[in-house]
Amino acid sequence: MKRASFRQVRSELYKRLFSGYAELLSTPHSPRFAVGAVVAAMPYPMIGMTITISVQHYYGSYGLAGTLTAVQAIALAVFGPVLGKLVDRFGQRKVSIPTIAVWMVAAIAMVTSITTHAPVWLLFMIAPFLAAIPPWGAMSRTRWTHALKGEPRKIETALSLSSIFDECLWVVGNPLASILAVISGILAFSFTGVCVVIGALMFLGEVSTEPPSQTDLARAAGLSRKEYRAELSRRISQPASSPAAVAGTAATNEFVAVQDAIAAEEAEGATTGGKTPGRAARVLKHLHFGGKSDSIMGPGLLSLCATWFGLGAFQSATSISVIAMAKEQNMQQFTGFVFACFSISSLIGVTIYGAKHWQIPLWKRFYFCLAVLVVGMCSFIFTSHLWMIMIIYLIIGVCQAPTWVNGNQIVLHLVPPARFTEAVAWMSAMNAIGGSMGSSVAGGYIDQFGSKGGFATVFAFAIAAMAIAFIGFKQIRTSTERPMLTEVSL
Repeated sequence: MKRASFRQVRSELYKRLFSGYAELLSTPHSPRFAVGAVVAAMPYPMIGMTITISVQHYYGSYGLAGTLTAVQAIALAVFGPVLGKLVDRFGQRKVSIPTIAVWMVAAIAMVTSITTHAPVWLLFMIAPFLAAIPPWGAMSRTRWTHALKGEPRKIETALSLSSIFDECLWVVGNPLASILAVISGILAFSFTGVCVVIGALMFLGEVSTEPPSQTDLARAAGLSRKEYRAELSRRISQPASSPAAVAGTAATNEFVAVQDAIAAEEAEGATTGGKTPGRAARVLKHLHFGGKSDSIMGPGLLSLCATWFGLGAFQSATSISVIAMAKEQNMQQFTGFVFACFSISSLIGVTIYGAKHWQIPLWKRFYFCLAVLVVGMCSFIFTSHLWMIMIIYLIIGVCQAPTWVNGNQIVLHLVPPARFTEAVAWMSAMNAIGGSMGSSVAGGYIDQFGSKGGFATVFAFAIAAMAIAFIGFKQIRTSTERPMLTEVSL
């Protein structure tokens, strides 16, 4: 009886935790693009570590290695939104293939330059091109939202599944990069390149799940891409119950009809109301599209990006401060284990989080998870031992990945899927820039005051991030109380 009871409990637990993920991965073609995105994204956790170890080995300078890694990270933050925007506009395959080619050439050039001890200026010339990495995570999430259109619960589970894969990527990638780079920089770069090729073939080879680009959608609607983006933004800005939102198709038909009339006038060389047809077209475009209303950077997304900047700042400041504390206590060998506890806790948290269908509003879950991270990392300033930090990491780590899942879900309420990749890329870029700033500022205070100085900056950054998040409270709450914009189209 006890054995049967244990089996039943185990079966029920498995069903509750993994049945949703298993259902998603049983969807035709989904495992290929979901796994392919993770494999192709291997440069994210590996390339920085590989550059650091390889450059230090051949040039004997941690300073040079750190500066090159910072240049690559800054370039990644700059190019990320640009690539995301291009992917949304022209399609995943059309943008990813040339981007991968640039990265492969840059990787070969970098490893050749390092091993031949090339001039330092050449390394700095090559490093930015190693940021030519397609936004695999955002593109995978876009495919999920496209494939699961009209099924918000499954979309929520799919975003959690993507975060599980992301956590696995970082848990495996960092130590693997350390091991391979110590053996040989060529080996580490080669392994990363093989992962990029295999993952890209898996992901991009799955054509049936690729969502249509803005160019495709605009062509289908008989509009230019700019007009399509503006009309889409106009519809999003309207209340769901407004007559224009309900009769959106009629508004589009009206626009096309008037455009045809203007074209006919132009052909005849006529004018209307003393204004040239070109002027009439511009006035019409302004009335229908609201001038520059095609920007996704409304108050909601701006506040979310600012919050992600603060999140990156206090988390990176925490990492460097923990390393400093470990050095002060002569426990450097345990730092990897401490960070692994945070990653494993995050992995467990997002697995459980995505398996449950939450009745609690999204905005409440978002602020709760963010508050747990903020309070937990603020408490580091009062700790005196590395093991206490490890315990706190184990507790608060369960909210780390769910915070990202909640952020991605909020974006789906703020922008349509046709611009989701761009929006997520902006958030990632702000997080990366915040991370660079956080580690830089914390490093200066650590040099002066030790690890306690670093944890003081963590405290300040964390409180600021929470305050920024509440500045955008109204927009975030209002947007999440409306349905996802997966149905907004022309």
